This record gives sequence, structure tokens and C-alpha cells, in this order.
Amino acid sequence: MKKIILYLKKMSKHPFFGFVLFGIALMLIPIFNDYLSITFVASIAKTLIFFIVGLGFSLLIGYGGLASLGTSSFIAIGTFTIYTVMDVLNLPFALAFLIAIIIALFVGTIFGVVSLRIEGMYLAIVTLGLSEIMIELFKNFDRFTGGVSGTTFSVFRLFGQNLTQNQTFVILIIAVVIAMILTYNLIYSPTGRALLAVKNSDSAAQAMGISVIKYRLLAFMVSTVYAVIGGIFYMAYVKFSMGSTWGLAVTLNILAAVVVGGSKSIWGVLIGTFIIFGLDLMVFKEIFSDGPLANFSFIISGVLIIVVIMYFPTGIVGLFDKLKWKIKKKILLNKTKKESQE
Repeated sequence: MKKIILYLKKMSKHPFFGFVLFGIALMLIPIFNDYLSITFVASIAKTLIFFIVGLGFSLLIGYGGLASLGTSSFIAIGTFTIYTVMDVLNLPFALAFLIAIIIALFVGTIFGVVSLRIEGMYLAIVTLGLSEIMIELFKNFDRFTGGVSGTTFSVFRLFGQNLTQNQTFVILIIAVVIAMILTYNLIYSPTGRALLAVKNSDSAAQAMGISVIKYRLLAFMVSTVYAVIGGIFYMAYVKFSMGSTWGLAVTLNILAAVVVGGSKSIWGVLIGTFIIFGLDLMVFKEIFSDGPLANFSFIISGVLIIVVIMYFPTGIVGLFDKLKWKIKKKILLNKTKKESQE
């Protein structure tokens, strides 16, 4: 028993332990599915999907320092690609996933090339323009698929098997844990440090031999891949998408989630995604769906964005770290005081 406890203590110090534990906790949701409403479980799934997208966006803005307003169009690419490849062409998921990633890398490269010429607010405006062009193209996608007000995905197949909602939810959880691990590895790798160097100063980064072109392109490509993967899982779980869904509001909400939670923290992005998307989907839309409080989450989100930007630029997770440090400092001072009295 002692060996097991020591082993668990050792494992708890591993950086991936929290991610795996979070995934295991989420795995309990399908078990209690009979006691939870369908819309509540769907809301959790959507929140997790936007969390994956948020992780990619945090790499772009938190580590690359690049402002982009084209995230929602990348999600749309994922939804319509998986529909076209799997439903229209009747090809397997593995091929659909591969094609979606290739498209994501191509689109990410285009946006990355744009970032080489302009920065800041101008980059955000240009990416917004490119995104709106793509969204308008997706709005006309229904004409080619035969849909009236959107595109409906028939069934999500993996290894030749038709997956149920619960099975798709489990696959989504696995994808979330993998995304968290990959993001952690990227953040604490030489690539993550190079991205931070580019963000802090282009000229200083170049002086250290860091290629600004390479890492800006990489930041956009990785962010786009995450967003497309989010779109794939959105279509696989929700099974419906329409061009007008992926407007500017979705991008701004993802931006808000990353800023509110903390753009340089995986757990911070999770907290921010829960506040911006989870509260709206799981609480206000679920409990107050017919009342005046149905859209109250937007007011909460707006107030939080203002407060965080003004007083806590590192996000809510930064506030937690600050409180944790103050508590530790107080405990240490009390301990020192007690020892001096003795």
C-alpha cells in the first residue's frame, strides 16, 4: 500500500497528471448521462470543443503576440471539410482528418504570410476581412449540399463503426487531453521560448538568431490546425453547421475566453472558456432558457473582460497565482514569527 501511495505521489508531480485526471473526471459524465439532460451534456461537449480552439488561439496571441480575428472561419473549415469528405465522398475519417489538416496548414500559411507585412490592429482587421470572405463562401455552401438552412452531418464513423453521441463524447475527451499535453510540450519547448522572444521584440529575436518569419508562420499554422480540429469535433458531435453560425461573435468570444482566463496558461484558457461559453450554455441557456436571464452571461462576460484587462492583465489564473503566493508568504511569515518567539 505504501508503495502505491509513494507511486501516486510521484505521479502527481508529473505535469501531465492534472491533464489525465481532468480527462478521467470528464469520462464520468457519460456514466451519469441518464441523470443529466441531453442539452447539458451537449453544452459540456461544445465547451470542450471551444477549449481546443482556445488552446490554439492562446499560442497565437499569448505566445506569438499576433492578433487575429479569423478563428471562427477556421472552425467552419473543419465542419464543412469533414462533411464533404465523409458524407459526400463517403471516405473514412482518417482521410477526412488528414485533408482537413492539410487545408488548415495551407490557410494558416496564407494568414501567416499576411502577418509578415502588417502587425497589431491592422493585422486584426485584415484577418477579419479574410475571415468574412471565407464565411460568405460557407454561407453559399448549403446550395451545393442540398440543405435549406444549414448542412447536416449524417453519422460519425470511426474505423467503419457508427459512433453514438456518448462514444463521440469520449473521443472528444481524449482529443482534449492530447491537445493539453501537446500544448504544454510546445509551450515549454524551444519553439515556445522562441515565440515569446518574437512577441517581446522582433529585433532582439533576430539578433539571437531566431527567424521571425518561421515562427510567425508556425504560430498561425498551429492555431489554424487546432481550430479546424475543433470544427471537426463540432460537426461530429452536433452534426449540423451553417455559415452564418461562424461569424465575428464566435471569434470575439474565443478571444474573450483566452484573455479572461489567461493567455499563457492551459488551465487559464479552460477557466476562461468555461466562463465565456460554459456559463452561457450550461447555466443561463439551460436554467433560464425562457426568462430574461437567458443572455445574462454576456453581461458577466463583458464586465469580466473590462475588469481583467484593467486590473489583471495575466487573467484570472494570474489572480489565483497571486493569491496563492500571498497565502504562502503569510504562512511563511507566521512560521518565522513563531520560531523567533520560541
